[in-house]
Amino acid sequence: MKIAIYSRGGENFNYDDLLLLLEELEKQNISFAIYHDFLVQIKHLVSADKHISFKGAEDLDDSFECILSMGGDGTLLDTVTLVRNTNIPVLGINFGRLGFLATIGKDELRNAVSCLAERTYLIDRRSLIHLDASIPLFADTPYGLNEFAIHKKDTSPMIKIHTYLNGEFLNTYWADGLIVATPTGSTGYSLSCNGPVVFPDSSSFVITPVAPHNLNVRSIVIPDNNIVSFEVEGRTDRFICALDSRREMVGKDVQLAIKKENFSLSLIRLSENSFLETLRNKLSWGLDKRN
Repeated sequence: MKIAIYSRGGENFNYDDLLLLLEELEKQNISFAIYHDFLVQIKHLVSADKHISFKGAEDLDDSFECILSMGGDGTLLDTVTLVRNTNIPVLGINFGRLGFLATIGKDELRNAVSCLAERTYLIDRRSLIHLDASIPLFADTPYGLNEFAIHKKDTSPMIKIHTYLNGEFLNTYWADGLIVATPTGSTGYSLSCNGPVVFPDSSSFVITPVAPHNLNVRSIVIPDNNIVSFEVEGRTDRFICALDSRREMVGKDVQLAIKKENFSLSLIRLSENSFLETLRNKLSWGLDKRN
């Protein structure tokens, strides 16, 4: 078995857990390639000469059975841009905080490696969101796992976002911004703006305004076979266009439309972890200090 390992690393990264992971992989005779920039960071711990590395999707061929994302949900979102349409499953190891996507805790490393070796895991298909624009945006990865968002510049007044479904007018949002979230992204930025939680297999998008001026404007759930297009007005000539954690400054004359991506992400979960369990644990549902 051969896998890839991706991480941002950083000052707060726990390298003891990394060494434990590498040790467990070697015990299970699992070969691995480490992301090049991360391998450079950990050269004081492992010998770069003894490990193969990869730099991007072009290095991930059919010989890789999965890619481990070591970090938080942001790290896993980075991993999505590496995997692209290779269909290589991703397993998120939570070295961060909340971890809706990277659900495997550091204390589960041995069990996770064992499940990989024995292939006793499940794969969830997660839909992606794709951006079409009248100018090139986000290079060769114009898609995201969580959401697409339009947002005003930090110091500018609210903007008007005229929104259309398959060319038919939906609404004009007077707001700081607008989010179009996938089911996976419904527990992220959209949720923090009072959007609903939807199940990963619900085949939907959630449109949620950010700080709307009209208080009767709320989130709406639509089928993900819709093409959602936008026209933006504002007192400034530019606004922020974002896919997951990536952003670009865009002129208001740029035409934007989003749709469901034609490929999906394969997300590994251990058999005992379910979406409902993740909701209960991460959102502390059912916990009452009176009990």
